[in-house]
Amino acid sequence: MPTISVIIPAYNSERTIVDTIVSVQQQTFSDFEIIVINDGSTDGTIKLLDDLKDSRIKVFSYENGGLSVARNRGISHAKGDFIAFLDADDLWTADKLELQLEALQKNPEAGVAYSWTYFMDEQTGNCHMGRPIFFQGQVLANLLTWNFIASGSNPLIRKQAIESVGEFEPSVSGAADWDYWLRLAAKWSFVVVTKPQIFYRQSSNSMSSKVEFMEDCQFKVLERVFKSGSPEIQILKNHSLAYVYRYSCRLCLTRITGDEGVEKASKKLGQAIQLYPKILLQKETQKLIIKLLLKKILVENISAYLLQIISKLRVTHVQKLNIHEKRIG
Repeated sequence: MPTISVIIPAYNSERTIVDTIVSVQQQTFSDFEIIVINDGSTDGTIKLLDDLKDSRIKVFSYENGGLSVARNRGISHAKGDFIAFLDADDLWTADKLELQLEALQKNPEAGVAYSWTYFMDEQTGNCHMGRPIFFQGQVLANLLTWNFIASGSNPLIRKQAIESVGEFEPSVSGAADWDYWLRLAAKWSFVVVTKPQIFYRQSSNSMSSKVEFMEDCQFKVLERVFKSGSPEIQILKNHSLAYVYRYSCRLCLTRITGDEGVEKASKKLGQAIQLYPKILLQKETQKLIIKLLLKKILVENISAYLLQIISKLRVTHVQKLNIHEKRIG
């Protein structure tokens, strides 16, 4: 039996699926199986998968059921003691599985290992590293006020932990990842690999572009958590709700163009601040306020130009950090 099962849901993924699978094939830890769930693709995804000659790849085709259903189908086929999910447009660094598995083996009480994330722009290919995170052990409170796992392509999870919480919930598909991590965090401790190992591709066509739908799903997740949560958890409710509104604000700014996006983003951020005023002290909130002011005060093309310069400077900074890491490594 393989040690790790890598589950890749694929729906019309011909543009990215090969690169995604290659990033798994190039792992320094090689005792794994790759389970691809073809979720009713109508493009060339299946043809590309057929051309990949690797006995570790197993393809199962179904009618389209959505991401959560596809992941659940993958779990049903998994034979490994550890399971990793990988979206068909994301990538891993070569040491991702090795270091996460090592972290879980050194911490037998932990059910989930996660790493830091590179956020990759679909159009430009530019990447920037997310904020370094060090949450370990009992992380439920941290996770309620910030989905620091960032994407479904991040964690490595003990199969025992997955069996203890059940399947992904399709009814909250816009927040199914967060819902699943919260359910795991309620029962298991987490361990972190302090290194960026996931390239999370951010697409304008992704689920996160559907702002109101995502927000509704997130509120449903929180409603369930706080309905059954302990008194210690209840005090975080306003903070958690404010996090959702702030997240929606960011999506409005990046996914909705023109005045409509600015107005919706302003309203969302106002709701966040009203619920939890201390959110103003957080850097993410302050960055959003600056972006809103730029978009409101300046004409749109100048605002976009300035934001583009800021983005390029950030990318250059990350590239310099990477070069520095290679030199000292």
